[in-house]
Amino acid sequence: MGLEFIAIWIAWILAGGSPGPATMGIAGTAMTAGRASALAFAIGILAGSASWGIAAALGLSAIMLTHVWVFEIIRYAGATYLAWLAFKALKSAYAGGDAAAGTPFKGSARALFLKGAAIHITNPKAILSWGSIYAIALPADAAPPMVFQCFGLLYAGSIMIFIGYAFLFSNPRIVAVYGRARRWFDLAFAGFFGFASFKILTARLQ
Repeated sequence: MGLEFIAIWIAWILAGGSPGPATMGIAGTAMTAGRASALAFAIGILAGSASWGIAAALGLSAIMLTHVWVFEIIRYAGATYLAWLAFKALKSAYAGGDAAAGTPFKGSARALFLKGAAIHITNPKAILSWGSIYAIALPADAAPPMVFQCFGLLYAGSIMIFIGYAFLFSNPRIVAVYGRARRWFDLAFAGFFGFASFKILTARLQ
């Protein structure tokens, strides 16, 4: 793995750090519920991502594509979940007062972990993304140790992004900015979650 993989790794980090359900969920949780809650939520997201990453490394993405009904169930569950999050954020935006965009992401550490995991587990495109990155980064005859080395390096990038978001958006200055522009943040969250739901619902998995 040389310069070409470094370029792929950087692209992976940039893609992971771009606005989306996972990053916006962590940001909302950090700003409204604090760093500890955001870390629990982020670890849940990382667990969901690891599940799909390992499944793809084991070749399960190809197997699952032959059973489209599995993807369809996950697809509709994921789209429904994200649509619900969009509704909650939109409701918060118009409620005013002390309502917060992170309302869906409050609770015990265990509950936050499960909610974070649900964002990735209910997104069938996640396993396809892992499968695609393996296909790009690895030779066709890559041995299992090389595949899992690739997984480890890519996953390290995901850890940097998601844990970094938890620390960044729990910064008091950013929380203060959020407090002054909460409604606009809520509308942005609603837009991101709603768009993600639409994309999953209309995605072609084959």
